[in-house]
Amino acid sequence: MATLDCTVALVTGASSGIGEATAKRLAAEGAAVAVGARRVDRLEALVEEIAAAGGTAVAIESDITDRAQAESLVATTVNQLGRLDTVVNNAGVMLLGPALEAPIEEWERMVDINLKGLLYVAKAALPHLLEFAGQGPRNVTDLVNISSVAGRRARAGSAVYNAIKHGVGAFAEALRQEVTERHVRVSLIEPGAVATELSSHNRPEVLDEIKGRFGAIERLEAEDIADNIAYIVTRPRHVAINEILVRPTEQQG
Repeated sequence: MATLDCTVALVTGASSGIGEATAKRLAAEGAAVAVGARRVDRLEALVEEIAAAGGTAVAIESDITDRAQAESLVATTVNQLGRLDTVVNNAGVMLLGPALEAPIEEWERMVDINLKGLLYVAKAALPHLLEFAGQGPRNVTDLVNISSVAGRRARAGSAVYNAIKHGVGAFAEALRQEVTERHVRVSLIEPGAVATELSSHNRPEVLDEIKGRFGAIERLEAEDIADNIAYIVTRPRHVAINEILVRPTEQQG
């Protein structure tokens, strides 16, 4: 029997990168997985891949910057799969560059996705996580929030991204204190450099700086972060992993 058999997981931002890898990993651990993102064609391909490997998954097109869609994503997961045990708040975008030259629209986009979207999903999911924490099979549920090493260390060129990720960490810790005695575990993962498409949305001059900074090191893979997430959500009921900071071995900052 797999560790997450008879449980249901929801992964946001599942159309690529960490979200995609996490959905596959949680399905392999036995969870039925709802995958949410805007790019429904990629979600459908992911669902087919999970099904071909013997797992169960459903694709739900959703833009979590819209509160109604975030709430619908959670409700649809519960309606289609019957419960909710694990939520991985992964959807996000990283738009860097000096604050003076940055288009304010980039800041707004990051706030909308990385912070407000994460909050919308968490708010909608919490009543279900609280309910199902007491209804087996594991008698514990998990809310995993994906932050960044940027939530630990501020640096020039990522001021607003730093602010948002510090905010995610503060939210996760305060919420953890509110619900942990009811067996809802709230966790934070702070990855360093990961080889995904996350940085590809930056302006060309910023992308060149990112490549110069990390191009020579062996980056983490999305599967490495999925492995950390799987570790968190498969712990016994009495074990809560509150925070994981994970960097490539060669990354200094």
